[in-house]
Amino acid sequence: MNSVQLIGRLVKDIEMRYTESGKAVGSFRLAVNRNFKNKNGEYDADFINIVAWGPQAENAAKYIGKGSQVGITGKIKTRSYESKDGNRRFVVEVEADNITFLDSKKSKNKEEDFTPLDADEDDLPF
Repeated sequence: MNSVQLIGRLVKDIEMRYTESGKAVGSFRLAVNRNFKNKNGEYDADFINIVAWGPQAENAAKYIGKGSQVGITGKIKTRSYESKDGNRRFVVEVEADNITFLDSKKSKNKEEDFTPLDADEDDLPF
């Protein structure tokens, strides 16, 4: 069984690109804290490469960014390619089946999200 569940924070904004056929691909790195402290009494983190496809990738890029906390369910994928210098490179990443936004981009000022209604009370439908 190949199943992965992670909770972590985005290290930087999602990098979007599109295949030749126009399908969206989003790549990002997730910092996942370990559940034990190191010799200095601090929690270390693992940095895991994530790839998401299609509308899920586009929505994630639109609504979350660097520092956002997300939950990921997916599967581990491995692949290899030949680099420009002729060496074989191997990649291990998690292909996201589901991305759950555990927090969102927040406005610095809550009033920025508020637009006053320019109408008389008699004009309101309720």
